[in-house]
Order: sequence, then C-alpha cells, then structure tokens
Amino acid sequence: MKILSAEFIRSCVQPEQFPTGDLQEIAFVGRSNVGKSSLINSLLNRRDLAKVSRTPGKTRAVNAFVITTSDPDLRRFYLMDLPGYGFAKISRSARAQWGPLLESYLTGRASLLGVVLLVESRIVTEQDRQTLAWLRSIDQSPLVVATKADKMKPSERVRTLRQTRADLGLFEGEDLIPYSSMTGEGRDRVWGILRDWARG
Repeated sequence: MKILSAEFIRSCVQPEQFPTGDLQEIAFVGRSNVGKSSLINSLLNRRDLAKVSRTPGKTRAVNAFVITTSDPDLRRFYLMDLPGYGFAKISRSARAQWGPLLESYLTGRASLLGVVLLVESRIVTEQDRQTLAWLRSIDQSPLVVATKADKMKPSERVRTLRQTRADLGLFEGEDLIPYSSMTGEGRDRVWGILRDWARG
C-alpha cells in the first residue's frame, strides 16, 4: 500500500471545526511525549507532517489530516491527532478545555472508524489505564500501540511487553503492537488493522 498524499487540514479547538463530509476518521491519542507525532510521520512516510516537539504537550488542539492511499479499502480518510494528556506543566484552564473537546469528539463522531491508543513500551502510567478504561466505557475498543520499541533490549523485550499488557489490563485477544518510528517496526501491522476497520 502506498501513501499517495497526506495533507494537514486544520487545528480544531471547538467541535464546530471538526471535519464535515462523508470521509471516515481514525483518531490517535496518547500521553504527552509518548512519540505520537513521530509515529504518525512514520506511518505516513513523511518527515514532518505532524510537528515533533521537544516540549511535551505541544499539541493543544485536534489536528485533522486528510490521507489518500492506494488501498481500495482505505482510499481516503481523516487522521485525527488528539492532544496529549498527562503533562503537568500545561495550565489547568488548558487541560479543562481539552477534556470536553476530546469527549465531544470521541463520543459524537459517527464517522469515527476507531481509536489508536499509544503508550510507551516501558512506562505505563495511571492516566494510560484511565484513558483505556474510559474508551472502553464509551464503546471504543482501541488498538493499543507500544511506542519506542527500539529502546527495549532484545533480552527484556518479551518480559517488558508482557508487563505492559498486564499493567494496562489488556484482555486476551486484544492487540498490543510494538512500534518503532526509528526502524518502522510495527508499521505494517498497524496498517493491517486500520484496513480491517475500514472493511468493517
């Protein structure tokens, strides 16, 4: 499958700004500094489509990208990059604004195919667990992707991923895909699941 085009559309700070039309949407969510922008760039074979920042919490809006691929099952869709959660230095008022925005998006989009939840392969936080539980409570079964997989030593890999599954409370049969934006590991597996979502 080839990525034919990937274009930033807009940053949405109010529900009225969310995309309209009949394209399906896939949302990416994760805590600040989990490597979400790097993963999106890797997934789309782009260097700087999603802006990578050394400042955690930089994404403060729902950023919409329109993606066109060569795959007939997932020809054209919106990739929605949601604000990172869990960064203490962001002001309380900003965090209070994000909550309703994210809830409005995740609970009110008939066009939402699914949610990709990013966690760090070696560090699972209470906010990660709470986010997974909340997504389940609104009838979302997210694909969980463990970022920064290249930082795991080969000798600790199986044990670390097993511990990540346990820390998150993943059910048997729920996927946990290790992903490295540096090496591309996990890219094909993620695309395979996104195509499965599109097929229904």
